Amino acid sequence: MIDAIALGRELGADPTGLVRPRFGRSCLSDLLPSVAARLGVGAHENTLDLPSGRRWVVVLVDGLGWLGLHRTSAAAPYLSSLLPAGRPITAAIPSTTSTSLTSLGTGSAPGHHGMVGYTFRLPGAKGAILNALTWELPHAPRTVQPVPTVFEELVAAGVEVSTVSLARFSDSALSQAALAGPRFHGLHGDADDARRVELIAGAAQAGDSSLVYAYERRLDHHGHGHGCGSAGWVEQLRRVDTWIAELRSRLDDDVAIVVTGDHGMVDVPQERQVLIEAQPDLRAGLDAIAGEGRFRQLYVDHESPAAVAARWDEHFGDDAWVRTRDEAIDDGWFGPVADRVRERLGHVLVAMRTDRAAMSSTFPGELGLVGMHGSLTPAEMAVPLLIG
Repeated sequence: MIDAIALGRELGADPTGLVRPRFGRSCLSDLLPSVAARLGVGAHENTLDLPSGRRWVVVLVDGLGWLGLHRTSAAAPYLSSLLPAGRPITAAIPSTTSTSLTSLGTGSAPGHHGMVGYTFRLPGAKGAILNALTWELPHAPRTVQPVPTVFEELVAAGVEVSTVSLARFSDSALSQAALAGPRFHGLHGDADDARRVELIAGAAQAGDSSLVYAYERRLDHHGHGHGCGSAGWVEQLRRVDTWIAELRSRLDDDVAIVVTGDHGMVDVPQERQVLIEAQPDLRAGLDAIAGEGRFRQLYVDHESPAAVAARWDEHFGDDAWVRTRDEAIDDGWFGPVADRVRERLGHVLVAMRTDRAAMSSTFPGELGLVGMHGSLTPAEMAVPLLIG
């Protein structure tokens, strides 16, 4: 059984266990460029050493981490059968859905595409905080995230590209920003696995070459509500494994299927959660709070970021990695950071190292979460690359 320490060592973690994204080597952002290379499109490299093929299905299971899959492998016999030949790759930072999906779709790092978290501040919006999932701000998605997607490049090259996901995501702001390009096939419910398999299998046979992207979200939702160690989470994994196994049986031999995730997850007990607004040393000097409990972005307009970072570092000690924006950028957390992206990042970044979380009443919906993600631990950063 693999453990977090061994996994961190495999991913090149530093002595404290901090895992940096392996951009250009083995990161989620390398997946679609590697597929494009196998399809002979563009100047991409097959960085992930994918096998040859003209038809591809990429299944992204929200919340499926490498460590979590190993710990519950008995519930997922098909996915587990792919583990010996599979390997972990890293998510980007923060290890959260909006950043990961955009890194996947654009084939680039957050410092380039600019979707730098679940929530982050948009300088052009008078300092307003953008929630990348709900997108309440009026800013056009392709203005916030202007980098072309690999999907769009493949479509332009004549590849048949499709997405299979919930119908209500077809024109969502995040889909426009992160996943633009494919023909969309919508599901009316998460549980309609028979229809999901039918749509994916049919789309995989379109044209002379094809790519189907399929998104599965139930594992993540159950983890947030009940914990990634819960019996219900394991049952959701069993259901996911069942439909993916059925899909593989329906696909022709010339179709390669890749299963991955956008982040892993850890459970955070209530007693290990701290409310920022209830701690004078934590709320002092803050002008805005963004991110999420495991990865806080703190905006400091009227005080030294170093002073705020020092207070947070003293408060959390070995429970968190605390960096100023400049320190995190210099350490390669986000890849090369474009000028238009830099001010979106918090002046101070706080990533949890243990099972702690810094919660905020600014985001009341997060106060009831059990399973969380966003940080730089092996459990959150490592996602599977499984090929069937």
